Amino acid sequence: MEARGWDQCDFVYICGDAYVDHPSFGMAIISRVLEHAGYRVGIICQPDWTDPASIAALGEPRLGFLISAGNMDSMVNHYTVNKKPRHEDAYTPGGRAGARPNRAVTVYGNLIRRTFKDKPIIIGGIEASLRRLAHYDYWQDKLKRSVLLDSGADILLYGMGEHSIVEVADALDGGLPVDQITFVNGSVYRTSGAGALDNVFDYELLPSWDELERDRLTYARSFNIQQQNMDPITGGRLVEPYPNGVYVVQNPPSAPLTEREMDEVAELPYARHWHPDYDAAGGIPAFDEIRFSISSNRGCFGECSFCALAFHQGRMVQVRSRESVMREAEELTHDPEFKGYINDVGGPTANFFKPACKKQLTHGVCKNRRCLWPDVCRNMDTNEDAYADLLRDLRQIPGVKKVFVRSGIRFDYTMADASDKFLVELLQHHVSGQLRLAPEHVSDAVLSVMGKPRREVYDAFVERFERLSAEYGLKQYVVPYLISSHPGSTMKEAVELAEAVRDMGYMPEQVQDFYPTPSTMSTCMFYTGVDPRTMKPVYIPRDPHEKAMQRALIQYRKPENYKLVKEALRKAGREDLIGYGTKCLIRPVPPKPGAGGGKKQVGAGTGKPANGKPKKATSRHEDGKAATQPQNRAERRAAARSGKKGSAMPNGRTGTKQNGRPSPGKPGGRATGKSAAGTNPHARNRAAQGRQGANRH
Repeated sequence: MEARGWDQCDFVYICGDAYVDHPSFGMAIISRVLEHAGYRVGIICQPDWTDPASIAALGEPRLGFLISAGNMDSMVNHYTVNKKPRHEDAYTPGGRAGARPNRAVTVYGNLIRRTFKDKPIIIGGIEASLRRLAHYDYWQDKLKRSVLLDSGADILLYGMGEHSIVEVADALDGGLPVDQITFVNGSVYRTSGAGALDNVFDYELLPSWDELERDRLTYARSFNIQQQNMDPITGGRLVEPYPNGVYVVQNPPSAPLTEREMDEVAELPYARHWHPDYDAAGGIPAFDEIRFSISSNRGCFGECSFCALAFHQGRMVQVRSRESVMREAEELTHDPEFKGYINDVGGPTANFFKPACKKQLTHGVCKNRRCLWPDVCRNMDTNEDAYADLLRDLRQIPGVKKVFVRSGIRFDYTMADASDKFLVELLQHHVSGQLRLAPEHVSDAVLSVMGKPRREVYDAFVERFERLSAEYGLKQYVVPYLISSHPGSTMKEAVELAEAVRDMGYMPEQVQDFYPTPSTMSTCMFYTGVDPRTMKPVYIPRDPHEKAMQRALIQYRKPENYKLVKEALRKAGREDLIGYGTKCLIRPVPPKPGAGGGKKQVGAGTGKPANGKPKKATSRHEDGKAATQPQNRAERRAAARSGKKGSAMPNGRTGTKQNGRPSPGKPGGRATGKSAAGTNPHARNRAAQGRQGANRH
């Protein structure tokens, strides 16, 4: 402050993250936007929440305090889906854990309120945005009030916040009391007392807090109303009543940024690095992931049930201009540490490079229809040429060797594009051997609950990708992200997923258990037991042991999972998958202690031993696969005893039925005689090893 000649900050920003001045970090965006608007912003990162003096380091601000938990929800940052503490924090110097409190927005807000009793407090960021109204809290397993009430804040800004923060700042700067700033779109405020709603117009009254606590189905209905009011054009004002005459009022969402505004925000004078004070600790691990990546869009009309993006950023996609993206890429080439590789160009979904349709721009998104589910809307513009052209232009910049696309491709959107232009561009130049996609599951019953495309769409994409890769002489694979224990997944669907993994020919290194984070459709299902869009019951795997079994099924080759897998198969009535046949998941006897689970099948379809170990004697089945034969007397006897349960017979066929169904192959259970590669679009993925479990919630 002294170096800048400031006697006082206009705003002091308290944040749970360390400071990285880069447009992928919300703290940097908001502080630079305010600075651009003429305001002085001081930043206190990761203060000691047990010491009131820590938030007073920059003195009392002229206009107010800003609070954010950071780029991640503090509870997700601290705990795994099993509610076990994480040992690292990628947004803290050196990755050290414990630098922020649980429920950081609430803790910071109360700390400030005790120290500066009358100073305006504005909260925002992902943690506040997803808790703006009553919400289910997975960690306490109960419904919680709006974080606006618990934090003691005056205003909550939800969504991305560039428009709303400047509007609030201008109102405070103009002398308007904070309790009169009730008109800002994208904001939530509290009002109380007699006649509290007299000046609130055109609102929809949500169920009261008492009603929500009494009946979970009432919460499901309330949440569905919230989901239907997330559009800046069609969204209305919502009012949630609380005891003692208190009301929380959510104004309609802020207008999306125009292309020009997106460019302006992305090209503010960011330092594009962490604060030098963090050098000694080794910097900020999260920055390494995005340092040489480019954010080209925001928003997502995919609207997956388990993802909070639509609730936070909205369904209307906002994009930067080609020229702005090109300027940022050229700037990267001047970084001394840039090696010529741009790690990613995209956003929540990379190939969503424009709004879903022109209608959205004037009439808003459809309230009761989704853009991609159950099928791609006929009004959608699925031409991906603009994104393909951008990728081609980027890799032609001097100093750029390779441009990768890693932020996710929505494959049903690409399949709806009549042209192969984008896909050819992608597989020829922007995939490093493995294309990671997110089908999430293979059961159509679960996919329907998730809001994801049917399995046949994924299979068709894999076939198309592999066919085009072969035409261009490229050995490339599709690697899927998978989620276990999602609402709708019974043990039957979990086994179906395990069988799909078997047919893919490799074991995922990591599996993402469904994580009920605040304000997703799937979390509402988890809490209420119904789909809030239809109010129909949904099966919820809540029992930790059942969740462990569903997870183990996906990684059935791991020796430590043997007992869980066997129990799960018996519970599902699928003992036909216990045996020595090529379709079996596990053998009748557990693996010997110290036996490796194997990341690949033996040889992974190459005829070579895995890990350099000798292969066991094999015989060739009619389906073209090599079946491992029993090697000792005990195993041969076990194989003979299990022959009636669907294990391989001496003629190499699995001629029994599975749960009343013929075994895979021709009708009647006969093997087809074709190789798996000829019948299954996943077969050539058997050598692919993909890391699973990126937190997509």
